[in-house]
Amino acid sequence: QLQLVESGGGLVRPGGSLRLSCGASGSTLDYFDIGWFRQAPGKEREGVSCIDSRGSMMYSVDSVNGRFTISRDNAKNTVYLRLASRRPEETAVYYCAGRPRRGLCSLESSEYDWWGQGTQDTVSS
Repeated sequence: QLQLVESGGGLVRPGGSLRLSCGASGSTLDYFDIGWFRQAPGKEREGVSCIDSRGSMMYSVDSVNGRFTISRDNAKNTVYLRLASRRPEETAVYYCAGRPRRGLCSLESSEYDWWGQGTQDTVSS
């Protein structure tokens, strides 16, 4: 049973940077594709970035492409999401999620079976 725990959220100023971590336990992360999702107040959850089990395929949505960087260290059982050039409208709870590896990257939330509890990320001056 895969368990995921997000950390690293907090308060950041517009234009600033932050790195979120998604730590895994209960199973080796090598077997899982990982996605990052976020849910802003009053809005639906949306996919942000994803990475396949080996770290060979990555994808980010257009609104964050070039500013958010997803990476993973399977030896540490951790996936990271670096968020740069932050915008206030990106204030949200950020979640990581896992699915059995398929050699692909997906931001379809229904395809993910395991979810973390989320970490609050607030962009404000």
